[in-house]
Amino acid sequence: MSDTHELNELHWLLAIVQSIDVGVVVLDRDYRVEVWNTFMENRSGLQPETARNQCFFSLFPEVDEDWFRRKVESVMTLGTPSFTIWEQRPYLLRFKNYQPITGLEDFMYQNTTLLPLKGINGSIDQVCLIIYDVTDVAVNRRQLQAANAELQRLSSTDRLTGLYNRGHWEEMLRLDYARHRRYDSQAALVMFDIDHFKAINDSYGHQVGDSVIQQVADLIRENLRDSDVAGRYGGEEFVVLLPDTDKQGALIFAERLRQAVEAREIRHEQYRIRFTISLGVADLSMPTTSHAQLIEWADSALYVSKASGRNRVTLHEH
Repeated sequence: MSDTHELNELHWLLAIVQSIDVGVVVLDRDYRVEVWNTFMENRSGLQPETARNQCFFSLFPEVDEDWFRRKVESVMTLGTPSFTIWEQRPYLLRFKNYQPITGLEDFMYQNTTLLPLKGINGSIDQVCLIIYDVTDVAVNRRQLQAANAELQRLSSTDRLTGLYNRGHWEEMLRLDYARHRRYDSQAALVMFDIDHFKAINDSYGHQVGDSVIQQVADLIRENLRDSDVAGRYGGEEFVVLLPDTDKQGALIFAERLRQAVEAREIRHEQYRIRFTISLGVADLSMPTTSHAQLIEWADSALYVSKASGRNRVTLHEH
């Protein structure tokens, strides 16, 4: 190959390195910059003559030096490339994001590659850092994940109250029942409904009825532990699953909720509306055949509360 051809080839390679839409930085063994392409110049604001021969860590103090040194030493010792992806490390160098479509993010998401560079004598004395701008991919992925999470939330929650819908809380009960069967853990179920709810709807209208249901949902949330599962059974009926709770703990929860509802007043136009709830409690202290039996027991206790004058808590007696 002629010297002229080799010079032409070198010229072309340098032109490609300068114009390619990825960051290219070559570092020596002391982490001093030897090559700094146009991408790096535009994103960092540093001219090549300013960056060249500077220590990489002084130019980019945000880089985790210990981690980066380990990566580079591994590449130089083993002679094999190394990679980072934005899912694990959003960026190596904190560059601003100037893309108008993805302008919601204030930094550039990056994938990076570290390549060992062999000299003529076969030794590896430089490493090439390549930086890819993957902001579009990252933002689209995050938006898709957020949309999927929202769809999952909507599919498992009741639209009016924000509590879990029947399909979701019953599945949670089934899983907790399976845990009970395997580990002999405790669990209790509280079922309740709003007393004389039809009369509230008939007297004040469905808008007030919806408000009453929402107020009850708020009171449930105020009294829940993180591990508890609250759901809407349908209409004005609700359930609360209390994992790792015996009947005494469930009775305390149910009575506290009953008192909180009794003390709540809803104001609508010139009306001040008070209402109560009737509750049934069941637990897994006795042998059961399925999670559905716990629902039946709690429902049966609820029926006793209603038949006994409402606004009370009844424990299912085995």
